[in-house]
Amino acid sequence: MTRSAERHVLQFCHGYDGPFLDCARQYASLFAGTGYRVTTVFLTGVADAEVAAGCASDEVLFMEYSSKAIRGLKLGAIGDLRKIAASRNFSFCIAHRFKPIYIALLGTSLPVIGVHHAFDDYKRGTRKLFANIFRKRLCLLGVSDAVRDDMRSCLPKWPTARIQTLYNRIDVPALQERQLSVREARESLGLSMDAWIVGNVGRLHPDKDQDTLLQGFATALPGLPITSQLVILGAGRLEQDLKALARELGIGDRVLFLGQVPEARRYFRAFDAFALSSDHEPFGMVLLEAMAAGVPLLATACGGAKEVVEGVGILFPLGDAGRLAQGLQHLAAMDEQQRRQCAELMLDRLQERFSDRAVRDAFWRLPPVTELAPRG
Repeated sequence: MTRSAERHVLQFCHGYDGPFLDCARQYASLFAGTGYRVTTVFLTGVADAEVAAGCASDEVLFMEYSSKAIRGLKLGAIGDLRKIAASRNFSFCIAHRFKPIYIALLGTSLPVIGVHHAFDDYKRGTRKLFANIFRKRLCLLGVSDAVRDDMRSCLPKWPTARIQTLYNRIDVPALQERQLSVREARESLGLSMDAWIVGNVGRLHPDKDQDTLLQGFATALPGLPITSQLVILGAGRLEQDLKALARELGIGDRVLFLGQVPEARRYFRAFDAFALSSDHEPFGMVLLEAMAAGVPLLATACGGAKEVVEGVGILFPLGDAGRLAQGLQHLAAMDEQQRRQCAELMLDRLQERFSDRAVRDAFWRLPPVTELAPRG
C-alpha cells in the first residue's frame, strides 16, 4: 500500500451498536474544517453502508470481527490494524473503550487518545499495568468529570493533564429537526393526547434502577394529574420483574412498557417530564435528547447525570423514591410560562456545554490535543 501525504486521524471503535455510532460521529465531527481526514475503523459488526454514512468520516472501514474472535490476545486484529496504520499518514489515534485502546497501542506506534464511556475501566490490576507501560503515548478522556475522576483515582501516578473530560454532545439543530411533534410522537407510540406522561428511556437493567422510578411514581400519583402515566421505552431482563412490581404497587394500569423503540430520541416530545433514575450513569445521552425536546428533567444526583442536569432540572438522591416523587409533583405543577423558561434554559445549556460546536472548541484546547495535533 502507498502512504498518503495527507494528514489523517485514525478513529478506532469497538462497534456501532447502541449509542456508539453517534459517538463515532461526534468524534469525527471534531475535525471538520481542520485539514485532517478521518478514517473510522469498526472492530466488530458487519459492513453497513448506512452506518458508514452516519459516521461523518472521510473513510469507514469494517474489520468484521465477532466478539468471540477478539477474546484473548487479539493478534488478528492487531495485525489488521497495523496494516491500516502503515497505509496512511496518521498523526494519532482516537480509540473508544479498552479493547480498541489495547489493540491500537500494540498494533501501531501512534499516540493514542483513549475515550472511556464507563466507570471502573482501570480497576483491574492488569489494565492499570498496561496503561502504565504505555503512558508515554497514551492519554485518556472521560465522557464526564465523574468518569475522569474515576480514572484518575485508579491511575494516581499519572499527571492530571493526561486524564481529561470531553463531554458527549449532540448536533442540536439536526436532532430537533428529527424529533416528532407532540401529536406525531404520541400517535406513533399509541399514547393519549390527554395524558400527563412521565417518560423514561433505557435498558430494563439494575443499573437503571427503574424499581425506584416505579416506587416514586406510585408515591407521587395522588399529587399528579388524574391522567398521569409512566411510559418506559426499553427492553431487558428485568421486564417481568418490573411489571410485577408495578402491579404490586397498584399502578399496573398507569405504567406502559413499550419495549425497544428504534430511534427513541425522535419521540421525546411525547413526554411532559423525563425521569432518569440510573445508578451512577457515566453520562446520560438521553438527558441531552430530552433537553433538545424541551422536556423538563428529573435525574439522580450522581455520576455524569448531575453534571448535565444541575441548574436546569431537578436532582434527587440515588434510590430515594420520596424525593423522586416530590420532583415529579413539582414538574406537574409547572405552568406553560415556567415550561417555556425551562426549555430556554436547557437549550442554552446544550449550546454552551453539550453541542458539537462547544465540545469541538473544548477538544482543541485540551493539553494532550495541543501536543498531538496542530490545527491545519
